[in-house]
Amino acid sequence: MSNGVNATLFGTSTSGSGARAARAIIGGGLLGGLFDITYACVVWGIRAGVTPIRVGQSVASGLLGREAALAGGVPVGILGLVLHFLMAILMAAVYYAAATRIPLLVKRAVPCGIAYGLGLYLVMNFVVLPLSAIGKMGGTAPLVVLIPEILVHMFGVGLTIALFTRAALRGAE
Repeated sequence: MSNGVNATLFGTSTSGSGARAARAIIGGGLLGGLFDITYACVVWGIRAGVTPIRVGQSVASGLLGREAALAGGVPVGILGLVLHFLMAILMAAVYYAAATRIPLLVKRAVPCGIAYGLGLYLVMNFVVLPLSAIGKMGGTAPLVVLIPEILVHMFGVGLTIALFTRAALRGAE
């Protein structure tokens, strides 16, 4: 592991690399997560009158099941929003850790980040959702929703994470 990842995981900062890693992981995860959740709230708010709390309940339903998430009200909606951002931070940590070992992820951050975002979309919809309490595959929305969902993951989530990572790792040189 590189010093940045060691510092982030084990709290042993060496010349600021841990702080750079933390900023990249947390910043990239939070901003990427914000792009994703904003898209979901706006689109589902317009399409079906869904509130942001209901979007959060939808996220929490992966852990708790649909009925429990809906019955949990506002606290479960907030839990879902927190879970969403924690997952986005985890996604950023995975990219950052990989980038410390695979220089191409830093050198070619734009295409790699876009590809990472597509990979995240595919994994979330075709692996995570079926294995969650939701129990069914995602990616089944109408094309008018599906295509922007994929694009948000590619450019809003994956690219954002890759650019934060590139900035941190280039700053460590």
